[in-house]
Amino acid sequence: MPKNTNIRSVLIIGSGPIVIGQACEFDYAGSQAARSIREEGIEVSLINSNPATIMTDPINADYVYLLPLEKKSIVEILKKHQEMGKPIDAVLPTMGGQTALNLAIDCDKAGIWQKYGVDIIGVDIKAIETTEDREKFRLLMLELGAGVCKGRTARSFLEGKEIAQEIGFPLVLRPSYTLGGTGGGFVYRPEDFDKALTAGLHASPIHEVLVEQSVMGWKEYELELLRDNNGNFIIICSIENFDPMGIHTGDSITVAPAMTLPDTLYQKMRDLAIRVMSGIGQFAGGCNIQFSVNPQTDDIIVIEVNPRVSRSSALASKATGYPIAKIAAKMAVGYNLDELMNPITGTTSAFFEPAIDYVIVKVPRWNFDKFPGADRSLGLQMKSVGEAMGIGRNFQEALQKACQSLEIRRNGLGADGHELTDRNALTESLQHPSWNRLFHIYDAFKAGMSFRTIQQLTKIDPWFLHQIEELIEVEREIQQYDLDDIPPELLRIAKQKGYADRQLAHLLQVKESKIYDYRQRHNIRRVFKCVDTCAAEFEAKTPYYYSTFNNQVPITTDHAEPVSDLPGNESIRSDRPKVVILGSGPNRIGQGIEFDYSCVHGVLAAKEAGYETIMINCNPETVSTDPDIADKLYFEPVFWEHVHAIIMHEQPVGVIVQLGGQTALKMAEKLTRYGIKIIGTSWKALDLAEDRGHFSELLKTLDIPYPKFGTIRESEGALELSRELGFPLLVRPSYVLGGQNMKIVINENELEQHVMKILEDIPDNNILLDHFLENAIEAEADAICDGEDVYIIGIMEHIEPAGIHSGDSYAVLPTFDLSDNVIRQIEEHTRKIAIALQTVGLINIQFAIKNEVVYIIEANPRASRTVPFICKAYQEPYVNYATKVMLGFKKVKDFDFKPVKKGYAIKIPVFSFSKFPNVNKELGPEMKSTGEGIYFIDDLTDDFFQKVYSERNLYLSR
Repeated sequence: MPKNTNIRSVLIIGSGPIVIGQACEFDYAGSQAARSIREEGIEVSLINSNPATIMTDPINADYVYLLPLEKKSIVEILKKHQEMGKPIDAVLPTMGGQTALNLAIDCDKAGIWQKYGVDIIGVDIKAIETTEDREKFRLLMLELGAGVCKGRTARSFLEGKEIAQEIGFPLVLRPSYTLGGTGGGFVYRPEDFDKALTAGLHASPIHEVLVEQSVMGWKEYELELLRDNNGNFIIICSIENFDPMGIHTGDSITVAPAMTLPDTLYQKMRDLAIRVMSGIGQFAGGCNIQFSVNPQTDDIIVIEVNPRVSRSSALASKATGYPIAKIAAKMAVGYNLDELMNPITGTTSAFFEPAIDYVIVKVPRWNFDKFPGADRSLGLQMKSVGEAMGIGRNFQEALQKACQSLEIRRNGLGADGHELTDRNALTESLQHPSWNRLFHIYDAFKAGMSFRTIQQLTKIDPWFLHQIEELIEVEREIQQYDLDDIPPELLRIAKQKGYADRQLAHLLQVKESKIYDYRQRHNIRRVFKCVDTCAAEFEAKTPYYYSTFNNQVPITTDHAEPVSDLPGNESIRSDRPKVVILGSGPNRIGQGIEFDYSCVHGVLAAKEAGYETIMINCNPETVSTDPDIADKLYFEPVFWEHVHAIIMHEQPVGVIVQLGGQTALKMAEKLTRYGIKIIGTSWKALDLAEDRGHFSELLKTLDIPYPKFGTIRESEGALELSRELGFPLLVRPSYVLGGQNMKIVINENELEQHVMKILEDIPDNNILLDHFLENAIEAEADAICDGEDVYIIGIMEHIEPAGIHSGDSYAVLPTFDLSDNVIRQIEEHTRKIAIALQTVGLINIQFAIKNEVVYIIEANPRASRTVPFICKAYQEPYVNYATKVMLGFKKVKDFDFKPVKKGYAIKIPVFSFSKFPNVNKELGPEMKSTGEGIYFIDDLTDDFFQKVYSERNLYLSR
């Protein structure tokens, strides 16, 4: 069936602010869907309240509505379009996670879609209700002959108690209509059941909880499917959870394709998936099905079905190169699989199952350090804030690359001196999984714990454990040699298993550069392979690459051959001038989707300036790692060794580091040392802004006020300095993002404790002590500078007082009660600092205002969290302009700035405290919010503003 010509205008519902359990994977899906539908000449409107995403950018849709995801917003949009004479014909709710689906269902129940003549496309509401209502789902699975856990749905406390008595412990509780496992969990003992059941009934919006038998320790698999209107099915990929049942799939290490699934069992699972998908409804689109397999009997049960795009869809899209959301959106407007082309090959049908000749490993990224006192154990409620993905020719290489991508100060899975050796602590960790269990499995093998014990404690499939045990054996062999006498073949094997030069340097007790030189001499070098969806059966048209050491035989050589000439390399360098844009790696608190927004705009601006663009990033959830964005995508860790190899191969004119947050910025020094040009603000200026001592000397010469401060490196010096500066003090390490390890201290005892904690976490770091300005107003400004002229894109005033991290504050644009005198000081200081730092590109400056004096808190000559917010509020593509300034393509005075200024925009911080019920909701200098929303008001009499303003001191802590 070709395109449905009755659909001329589609509304896509987004997922709102980023929270744990619903992150940028839906931003990616929504952006892909919007572009896919617009290609068909259909008008796209989009509602989402998240200002930090590329999804809510005018480049993606004809009409963007930054409104709260509520029924009244939907009605407002539908009315407006009818009045414009451009009525909305259809709504696509499958690209915005649970938030979008719940809103679409609410509107359906209220008769809104029917009233405005809007069809729901891409989903079957009955199918959603069947899969979300745990009891309906259980009964349907039994009807379809699919195994399910023994259990029933409780609609009251009393009913839940009866079911528990019937089944017996241990039990699993799964509340209906929640995302990320909210309110769910395991209950091992009757005495814990009452509290868990009450929490689950409250977490479910319809107050229903499925109480079922526990299949903890069974194996877990997922299949990602697509089905069209004709009932054609394809399996995009199989995904295996490294962790057995008992850990939410968002908190599990996952592997694609499935490594330990025999073909007979895979075929059985595949048939079951198709039967289940057919049984829940006749819709066209994507679907994710989770299975559990009893390792003793191979019995299969169905755990969950998501008849929509999910977190796994983003992973499967990046893993295979098959753009699921793009194809699902085309099917939603009427097309069938055999009528569509696979965009990666450009020649084969979309009705073609991907085949991959490499391995994908996804490792979640947690941020427990932001929530002291949080329960760090992993279970049915998702707790990770992001994820990194590694691509390799084998499991070990992909696993090490994923670990190198996490940015947790590890160089891979191990071999870096951070091993845990305490046997009791290892046993506890293996039995009760937390974020670091993967590393502790490696440590346990290294400490000599038996294979049998490790397997019994973890219930992880023996194949995966053997893979990790084999790494320890290779390391022991390497350690028998010095670098002078190690056989090149052994080093090549280690590189094929994903070892970084830093890990090998640690094992051989030499400098990293010595390993690099040895590899060059013996031609043990990275080649770049193409992600092509079809195991090279057809040529890929999309340049999407990962690195590996393939099967080259080491040869001693006087000169290193160009990578292009090495056997197995598939990335051919063009003659065009190139720019590398460094991405921001996995999402975490303090560095989120706003930097991906900046990277995407940076890529598009560099293309407009005539450059070939090369993106390096390892986050499977984001738009920057969509192969459609840059001219070339390298899905690689943003880790020095990988970045350097790509730069050496591509020979760009320079590298853009100021768009990828602290991840990219941390590369600036090394790039400079290696003679690689940084595009825009120099490393010297970036470093000057980070070095508080030198920065304050600069402020002194510019006659700009700043709080009294000092720098120390040990606790004794801190006590001495505190007497000079006076309490309260703001204590923080250099070179951190998101206020990591920042704290306000009010006495010597607190000061000593916090300095010792910082030195333990980040040894050899400068620690800054600032006199903290109590009861000060906080403000910040973002600006573009070309080294000569400065244009301030926006000045925001925080509703909360200074002391709460800017990422956790409500910020109002423009300012709402600062005097003209204060605004003038802010503008003057911003211009002076931007010019003095020789800024070329973006700069963010934060201020504290006390008694009409504006003090400088800090300056960041890079993209900030607030830049996308200002771009959306003022409807100007400032990152595009700033990138063209960085490239020297334009000067500030070449732009005709026309911000749309009407009323006020409020940046709303959004928290995920519900995942950590034992944690205080107090706020201080260390950032805790996971996302943000935007809210527009006409004036300050607005009820929302008045309420927030009245609570401005409520959560202020230290």
